[in-house]
Amino acid sequence: MASPNSITAFPASRAEGLRRLASFVPHAGRDYAAGRGTDNGPGQHSHVSMMSPYLRYRLVTEREVVRAVLSRHSLQAAEKYVQEVLWRTYWKGWLEMRPAAWQLFMAERDKERVQFPDVRALQSAESGTTGIDGFDDWAQQLVQTGYLHNHARMWFASIWIFTLRLPWALGADFFLRHLLDADAASNTLSWRWVAGLQTAGKIYLADADNIARYTNGRFSPKGLAVRADALTEAPLPPPATLPFVATADPGKPSLLMITPEDMNPESFIPAAPYIKAALIAADPQHLWGDTAAAFVSAAANDMCDRVQNHYKCPCEIITALDAAVLRAAAQKAGATQIIMPYAPVGPVADALDKLSLNLSQAGITLVQIRRSWDTRFWPHAQKGFFPFKEKIPVELGKEGLL
Repeated sequence: MASPNSITAFPASRAEGLRRLASFVPHAGRDYAAGRGTDNGPGQHSHVSMMSPYLRYRLVTEREVVRAVLSRHSLQAAEKYVQEVLWRTYWKGWLEMRPAAWQLFMAERDKERVQFPDVRALQSAESGTTGIDGFDDWAQQLVQTGYLHNHARMWFASIWIFTLRLPWALGADFFLRHLLDADAASNTLSWRWVAGLQTAGKIYLADADNIARYTNGRFSPKGLAVRADALTEAPLPPPATLPFVATADPGKPSLLMITPEDMNPESFIPAAPYIKAALIAADPQHLWGDTAAAFVSAAANDMCDRVQNHYKCPCEIITALDAAVLRAAAQKAGATQIIMPYAPVGPVADALDKLSLNLSQAGITLVQIRRSWDTRFWPHAQKGFFPFKEKIPVELGKEGLL
């Protein structure tokens, strides 16, 4: 069951996301740069935006956030925060062009779930009973609130892999099962980075002095690994080109489908007479855990009114991304086309891959529409973040934000 603390701390609505954004914008420059690295503990994260769940499900978009910040600050003044938002975009683009990394994680996770022998050590780590100062607190905080400060996530992952010597894929899975902002790209690739897989041979090793400094002395763990070797794997295939996306046929009556990958279609899919009905697939079986599922379910209820008002059509929430359900909904709306915001590599895309042929055989075309933001930035995620970062000012200018 999702913790009441997570639901209280992160009300699941676009209005709440916009409220948080407006409250944070004045602090997105010098205040954020100075305080972003410090984990002050639950309820004390005043130097960061706490926007991650709203960005993850795109209740508020990256473009909206960057536009609001740059309306108040110069890019130079707010560089650290803008880059933090663009890290999310970078991870998405990197994984989109290298889906093998996602498939390898899933296979490794499934293998380790069956084969890892030290069940007691795994349970101790997940329950926060290892005796390691800080680590145990973060494990319990994650389960109770669905949230961890970014640095706490890095420290936790490093201790999990290099001090406790637990499988990285099971740690990534633990996060996905409890994070409100559980995300295939950001989570998987961040754990790979800590482990030395993402940038081959380069690990992130948690340091007790660093933890003490950036938790204001709250934690001072003993016995952490002081040296470690990076994990290794066979080279991934080279980056592929981004998948082609078709355009909707305005001559076909259409069903608009919204998934947890993008819960703000009205910001880029225009209202049109050919959209006859809307369907929100708040689908717990393709999310990671109860915490994320509860957030998405509440967000779906909130957005149904928005969708009905914007598109002037009926809206229905479903709880199974199932071919028979989609066919029935399309038939009810008289639709021969389903249009939806693009689903990047991850569980929703995996489910859609299994559905598309079935829908096609029923005479229903599935059209995924990708945001210009993604089409603009994702191709630059060919290598590491630093080459990507160099492109940010140019692409923000093309987006009309500079």
